[in-house]
Amino acid sequence: MRAFFLLIIAVGIALGLIYPWAVRNFSGDAIGTWSVYENGRFKPVSVPLKADNGPVRMLVDLTTNADRINAFDRTVLTLTAAVGGRTVLAKTLHFSGNPTPREQSPQLTDKIFREEVGPFDVEKPGVYVFTIGPGDADNIQIKSVSLNLRAGAAVPDERGSQIGFGMIGVGIVGLMLAIRLGGPRRPNDPDMPPKPRWGRAGSSA
Repeated sequence: MRAFFLLIIAVGIALGLIYPWAVRNFSGDAIGTWSVYENGRFKPVSVPLKADNGPVRMLVDLTTNADRINAFDRTVLTLTAAVGGRTVLAKTLHFSGNPTPREQSPQLTDKIFREEVGPFDVEKPGVYVFTIGPGDADNIQIKSVSLNLRAGAAVPDERGSQIGFGMIGVGIVGLMLAIRLGGPRRPNDPDMPPKPRWGRAGSSA
């Protein structure tokens, strides 16, 4: 039974955690990656997009020497996307949802925090201008910022994540019960005399 509940937990982790993470980071085709912060200044990026590129997911990587970004209700960066002079998307980026940043290498102290934006549909083909700028969060030492665009990005099915978390909970409860009920029992020793029986059916001295 323990192996069965361990299998349920493993499947739940795959559905609830690994599946949405893989879809957000690897689904679709890479359009390109651009550096939007150089020499202490932000610069807009112009990217031609076609209708069949959608939905487009944006991944913003922020490189800093901080171990953790605690922006709380503050905005670290802002991002807008516009086409033909019309803004089609505006988002604030906090980066607080990534407590374990991705390190570039063990020799470097700089760490990379990633935040996902979108996806959004390309309703109007044309040259889209992506603009990233600073927010109102203080004491964030920005080393670099890059924008990664992916075409045809899939959206994780929330039902899969919910089923996965449910399976994790059921598996943990079942495993605890299996461990508690299936603990080591006292072996029967044929040479051990039977326990004395008390009462009417028992022997009396």
